[in-house]
Amino acid sequence: MAGSETSLSLQQFIASLDQTCLPRILQVCSGVYFQGSVYELSGSEVCLCTGDLVKVVNIQLLSVSCEDISNNEKFELPLNHAGLFKLVPEKMPYNTIEEMLSLRPEALEVCLPFSFTSKCELTFQNFTLGAGKIVTMLSIEQQEGVKEKHIRCHLHGQQGQLAEVLVPFSCRGEFYECESDNTYTLQEIMSSPYLCSRYFCFSKITKKGGPLVFSPIYQVQAIMHLRKNIVTFPSSLEVDVVDVTLQSQDVNFVTPLTLPEVFAKSDGAFPTMAEILEIHEGKPMFCCTWLTELRKGHHLALLKRGSSTIFLASGQKGRKGRQYFLVSPSYSGRLKRKPREFDSVYELYVALIHTPFLKVSVTRHSEGLEGEEIPALSVGDQLEVLRCQKIHMPCGGTSQEKNQIVEVLVCRRLQELHLPLYMQSHFVEKLTDKKKYSLTDLCKCFTLPLDIKVVGRDAGLEMDPLVGFSSLRLEEAVVEPMIQASLPAKPEMCFEIPSRWFNMSLSFIDDPLPLAQQDCHLETVTEVTDSFYHEFRKLTTSDETPPPRPPKRKSVSSKPLLGLQPTLGSKSLSGSKPFIATPSPSELDAPCLPPKSPLPQLTGLSLDSKTAQRPPAPLPVVSTFTSYILKTKNRLMALKNRLHTACSCDIWVMCHKPEVP
Repeated sequence: MAGSETSLSLQQFIASLDQTCLPRILQVCSGVYFQGSVYELSGSEVCLCTGDLVKVVNIQLLSVSCEDISNNEKFELPLNHAGLFKLVPEKMPYNTIEEMLSLRPEALEVCLPFSFTSKCELTFQNFTLGAGKIVTMLSIEQQEGVKEKHIRCHLHGQQGQLAEVLVPFSCRGEFYECESDNTYTLQEIMSSPYLCSRYFCFSKITKKGGPLVFSPIYQVQAIMHLRKNIVTFPSSLEVDVVDVTLQSQDVNFVTPLTLPEVFAKSDGAFPTMAEILEIHEGKPMFCCTWLTELRKGHHLALLKRGSSTIFLASGQKGRKGRQYFLVSPSYSGRLKRKPREFDSVYELYVALIHTPFLKVSVTRHSEGLEGEEIPALSVGDQLEVLRCQKIHMPCGGTSQEKNQIVEVLVCRRLQELHLPLYMQSHFVEKLTDKKKYSLTDLCKCFTLPLDIKVVGRDAGLEMDPLVGFSSLRLEEAVVEPMIQASLPAKPEMCFEIPSRWFNMSLSFIDDPLPLAQQDCHLETVTEVTDSFYHEFRKLTTSDETPPPRPPKRKSVSSKPLLGLQPTLGSKSLSGSKPFIATPSPSELDAPCLPPKSPLPQLTGLSLDSKTAQRPPAPLPVVSTFTSYILKTKNRLMALKNRLHTACSCDIWVMCHKPEVP
């Protein structure tokens, strides 16, 4: 394809390229950039062989290549290099002022003042300038009534006097550029086509003291002929190319598009046909029927784009694991509300925010805590949830404990109850609503989440996957960008692709659209996997306040219950350890009963006969370890005091563990 066009190295061509002229089509005319079989750069596989076509779509400046022409040493500098550079004067002579200025940048202010010398003697306005003297140009001026431009200069005469004169552009001589004290940053040099083509040296003396030539290194974004994706490579690849843009207008370069890029197209781009170039083959997020048809090389009819509200639903059917669905507002099945279930008082509080005067039934017995004033709940209790408020509640089980401020839910049974938000129980909502709703009407009347049951299938679906669930939960509704599509083999079956959730690349093709069907059916239910559900919830769940924790309770002291030093008669048992009654775990909630055998009859114990014959009354059942320890300790200490008061001699008190009935 390349004929008599002049070939350039890729580096030279890209450096001289005007970005406003992109895209440009290049043909590789010499050289093969080759390592193994493929050269990989920046994650893109690149192999440039002779004859290949490359469509350059964008270039971006990466760095600057510097070559010291005194020793041919090359090195790279970043664009933000902090060093400054000075221009190296050109050694070539200029015949006229106009010729010398034509090679300067258009914005002369970049390099003013500019100085030069004349090899021969010149006379300006009765002022003679000797050969070799310096002329400093200050500005370019256009005088009224004079067509020719002039430059305003400072001249140093033979006697050293200074003069300011106007020199016409047509002034002839042999002029040479002088060294300037102006300095430039690397960024300024690379942004000026004139400065970029000049020689420079470091403004400060360094080991690299020779003249430097700068070459920009670009990152090239291009589409390779017969390639499916955009590749990137540096402009420093050592290949020669020729521009064949005009001769290659009929060459079709594939432009890969992601689904978000397809969605960003205007409405005028639809409907159209597309070919699937790549599709993510990792863990699937959808398990719908049309997903198996989305394979590399297959075609799709893209009908339209738009944002649509979708509902996330979940449910469990039989022994199967939990299933998840995306439901379109177009779903035409009939729905009935199901009573919601709550596993804690806090869940009741969350529901109360959206459902005032919520009524529930208790389905699990919950014992109260006497020391914390938490009421007991029995199965079948009917509660009306009224409001949430803060109250002072004891949180330790003894009167010495200080009250703490606790958030409670005020409910009405026979009287008002205060249920702490941290309390665990189980409740079922009481419903009297038997009405059948459409999906849109249901969400208008009530706030999500909602528990529902499908009582009438969607007639537009060949098989409604939501039928058969005893209960479904509508968890959330979000607005998602959707692309409506169909398969060429089944144009009557349409489905919506959530563009954010499909990792797929397409290219538009010129194939004709399939014939439009009069009775086109839209798939309104799409089953998704649990991995999609968890990723979806990460993005959509707001920062909700976690349930409150129970208040801190003071720990019970682990001191011995009975620490008596037993003695018998006049003999001391100081070496013996005190006997401590320690209940087993099975005895914690058992009633405290009298010992099996009565205490031995004690001499000198003054008790009335009725008291001596009456057995001690059984203690009530205790529900906590704390209450049990305290009551046991109090009984033993009372018995000890009575024995020491009545007896004048030391006795050995035997302590029996309570018997568990």
